[in-house]
Amino acid sequence: MKLESPKVTADKSQQEMFQFLTNVENYEQIMPESKEKFKVLSEDTFLFQLKGMPEIRLKIVETQEPELVVLGSTSDKFPFKLNTHIADAGANQSEVNMDFEGNFNPMMSMMIKGPLKKFITALTENIGKL
Repeated sequence: MKLESPKVTADKSQQEMFQFLTNVENYEQIMPESKEKFKVLSEDTFLFQLKGMPEIRLKIVETQEPELVVLGSTSDKFPFKLNTHIADAGANQSEVNMDFEGNFNPMMSMMIKGPLKKFITALTENIGKL
C-alpha cells in the first residue's frame, strides 16, 4: 500500500528542514491534535499514540542530506516506511511531502487507509505551519 500527502511549503530552508526532521524530539510539534502519547526513546527513535490507535514506534532508518528522511516502523506486525521528501523552494523555504509505504493484507489495508491518509496529511500540514 502506498499513500502520498499533498506538498506543502514551509518557511525553513531545505537544510533547516532536514535538520529539524532528523531530530526525533521535533516530531511532537507536528503530530496531529489526536495525539495522546509521545515519547523519545533514543536519539533516532520515538513512540506515539493517536486516539483509538495502538502505540507506534518509529526509527530514523535512512537519510539523504538534505532531501530525504525515512522513518521506519520497529514492529514486525506493522512494517512500513514513512518517507519525507524535502525540496529547495528558494530563500529560506522548502517544499515538503510525505509518502507512506507498507505491506499489509487487503483487509488491513482497507481498515487503515483512511486514518493513515489523514495522519500523513496532518503531519505535512503541520510542517507547513512551522
